[in-house]
Amino acid sequence: MFFILAVRYTLKAARLRDIPRWRRFLPTALLLVAAGASLLRAVDVPEPAQLIAFPCNIAAIALAGREIRASDGDRL
Repeated sequence: MFFILAVRYTLKAARLRDIPRWRRFLPTALLLVAAGASLLRAVDVPEPAQLIAFPCNIAAIALAGREIRASDGDRL
């Protein structure tokens, strides 16, 4: 559920055209880093997943949400 929320926000932020490209895709990059760290659990390396995955997911949601709210504020 949490991952789906992160994907939804990052995709919505990536579609914004009125912000620089690096700010559009930073949440997506953080989400991909989190997914890669989570995949390390499959090969019995859980430490990076525990240290990196959850904070990167939180940061991706926070950054994407900030960009979305800022973009909505500009339109009003």
